[in-house]
Amino acid sequence: MGSELGVSDEKIDALPHYATSALYSDRERTALEFADAMTITGREVPDELFLRLLTFFDDDAIIELTATVGWENASSKFNRALRVPSQGLWKRKPRPE
Repeated sequence: MGSELGVSDEKIDALPHYATSALYSDRERTALEFADAMTITGREVPDELFLRLLTFFDDDAIIELTATVGWENASSKFNRALRVPSQGLWKRKPRPE
């Protein structure tokens, strides 16, 4: 999906290292850190992180980001519990030569 929206393969490959990768802006790092905090069981969204979100996003964008991360988390948990196999939507499509 990201590559179809113009995100480079290099940036997608660097996603596991977003916190230290120069390919990501501070805004993107903050959004991804927020998603991690929401997703990793036992973690909370610290007040400091939420305040950083407010420097990059307005209330509507934070609500949309939170809803999207929450939906993806719920969908993932639902599918895992019911043994629904991956549909491979995360796989990149070969680029035409």
